[in-house]
Amino acid sequence: MAVGLDAPSHVLPVTGLRLGVTAAGVRYAGRRDLTLLVLEPGTTTVAAFTRNRFRAAPVLVAEEHLQRSAPRALIVNTGNANAGTGEAGLATARASCAAVAEALGIAAEAVLPFSTGVIGEPVDLAGKIAAALPACLADLAEDRWLSAAAAIMTTDTVPKAVSRQVDLGGTRVTITGMAKGSGMIRPDLATMLAFIATDAPVAHALLRTALDAALARSFNRITVDGDTSTNDACVLMATGTLAIPPLESADDPRYGPFLEALVAVMQILAQAIVRDGEGASKFIPITVRGGRDPEECLQVAYRLAHSPLVKTAFFASDPNWGRLLAAIGAAGVDDLDVARVQVWLGDLAIVRDGARHPDYREEQGKAVMAQAEIPIEVDLGRGEAAQTIWTCDLSYDYVRINADYRS
Repeated sequence: MAVGLDAPSHVLPVTGLRLGVTAAGVRYAGRRDLTLLVLEPGTTTVAAFTRNRFRAAPVLVAEEHLQRSAPRALIVNTGNANAGTGEAGLATARASCAAVAEALGIAAEAVLPFSTGVIGEPVDLAGKIAAALPACLADLAEDRWLSAAAAIMTTDTVPKAVSRQVDLGGTRVTITGMAKGSGMIRPDLATMLAFIATDAPVAHALLRTALDAALARSFNRITVDGDTSTNDACVLMATGTLAIPPLESADDPRYGPFLEALVAVMQILAQAIVRDGEGASKFIPITVRGGRDPEECLQVAYRLAHSPLVKTAFFASDPNWGRLLAAIGAAGVDDLDVARVQVWLGDLAIVRDGARHPDYREEQGKAVMAQAEIPIEVDLGRGEAAQTIWTCDLSYDYVRINADYRS
């Protein structure tokens, strides 16, 4: 079960964006596995994609289409990743876009395809998508975010969607997003699949700037298992339906509040992915401060987050803090002065000056480790930089889920 995470009960529609879902039978009969998003003309769209060298066919086609046309529709399937499928996969992704384009009366280049599911399996998506499109079209509505959030799930146990509103110069702006992801999570540039929309008018270059800035504070600060997917994508859409002057420059006083609201939406979605990590029973924020630069802090934080020994100790509620020191020491900070390192579990000081804190008691550590949320804080004692990432533990269920994934 997800850690401290419930299914959303309500999110706000974004005018200018309609969503429709249906069951296309991509992998399982009767499961809603196809989502169509339709954008009003004039919508500004930017996206970030995985840097995995085995990028899936839909990623390659989406990148290509974004360079050629302003998107008018997105088509998302779950059940088959269409990755590791060569030319046949590319043909399938393009044929899916063509089917959507014909149904909507738009150019094929104005359609972006997205897929998630099993990698390397033969694809028969185009025909199933084409056959299911009439049902998606009939389902289109601006208030279908929750249905869409459920339809894009794979091993997720909880749909992930959230809305925030922000006042920009006296006008209430809406930002709504949804995401899916549970395993194969250590995003490199983007997350598993995330779609965020706002009704604010935002210039393309500034929307790109906002997405990059928000990614650096959200999806690119999470990890479940250290694996980057072939299909990662994050799309930000600004329909511009609000009758206000467009945001065009970071110097606009409205941009700061807009960016913070966007970051809030994306952080909630990113943390929801970690809270719903495959088999997760603990949510673990890791803050590393006292580094010489942010990169050094992240280097140490990810070494802690990716250590199987650290992650399994947290699953077992075992305050084996020696594993934390070993991971910090193995993070590649070659000139680290271990005598200056401090470590806390929550508010409990466990390491001072590189050794066991004199006031630390094992029963205190056990009490903290029994919690569902366990912050780790590390001070390297060598600078002013600080960074925070979010991860989870590694449980028996992670192994079971991934051992049974294709069955």
